[in-house]
Amino acid sequence: MQGTLIGGLIVGILFGFLLQRTRMCFNSAIRDVRYFKDNWLWKQGLMAIAVETIGFQLMAAVGAIKLNPSAFIPAAQIVGGFAFGMGMVLAGGCASGVTYRIGEGNVLGIIAATFYALFAGAARNGKLKSVTALFGKPITVTMENPGVYAAKDGKVAPTVANLLGIDPWIVAIVFALILFAYLFFTKTSERKAPMHWTIGGILIGLVGMLAYWSNQSYSLGITGGWINLFTATLTDAPYNWIGMEVFGIIVGAFISALIFKEFKIRFPKDPKAYVQAVIGGALMGWGAGVAGGCNIGHFLSGVPHLAISSLLATAFFILGNWFMYWMLYGRD
Repeated sequence: MQGTLIGGLIVGILFGFLLQRTRMCFNSAIRDVRYFKDNWLWKQGLMAIAVETIGFQLMAAVGAIKLNPSAFIPAAQIVGGFAFGMGMVLAGGCASGVTYRIGEGNVLGIIAATFYALFAGAARNGKLKSVTALFGKPITVTMENPGVYAAKDGKVAPTVANLLGIDPWIVAIVFALILFAYLFFTKTSERKAPMHWTIGGILIGLVGMLAYWSNQSYSLGITGGWINLFTATLTDAPYNWIGMEVFGIIVGAFISALIFKEFKIRFPKDPKAYVQAVIGGALMGWGAGVAGGCNIGHFLSGVPHLAISSLLATAFFILGNWFMYWMLYGRD
């Protein structure tokens, strides 16, 4: 299963099934905690991150994986992250949200994902690649003994631990304890849901760990998968692990929606919704392409590394989300 297409597909199906059952959308989680004082989804996401923070470190310690934090390009993570945050409000869902909703029959999800793939591909490998290059080159940390990190010529993307020269176990434990303190010692919003936020978060975190073991180079992601699906389908390029993972998310969400009788082809009546899906998908795709990842690649999978790139990108995902929601709905 390690590195195989079937491995990516299995991980994706599990992830898609969970996303559909838990309604885990980071656009909603970020928006709700600010504008509706509802922290149910926010806590679910942080629970997954807490599980992965310890889980990734443990896996690296026993040699199952090498930690591979995302490249740190500050301007890219700031600008791209903010654009992505705005885009997911317009699209009505984050990268994973629009993906799993395709499996539920959401037409806007198909539109948003299509433009997401087109603009992410253009930013990384196509017509907009020269613009992406303007944001600069990755900043790295040179380590004589990289230990649990995947290093190239001794160079590693900076994390809180390797930047400060601290044992990564110490940083991971402190961060996880802070998260657990917030999760269990603050009030949680009430919500009728098919799965409690603690269970949903733990299961998502475990799937993230399985993904890292299966893929080896990284955990869960969305952006590269959509690029690969479009590229491999339209050219002679081969499908890869993350492409199969994204396809599996749609399949898993479809299976879940069928089992629980929640599948329905949905065509919004408001023409504005289609325009917003196009613009939102394009903004998310370009932003993720520039920033080096989306809410899954940076927030869910990158923050558990305590990667500086992912912490910075996540901060601007949040700011972009809040700003666009305020622009559209909050000023009244």
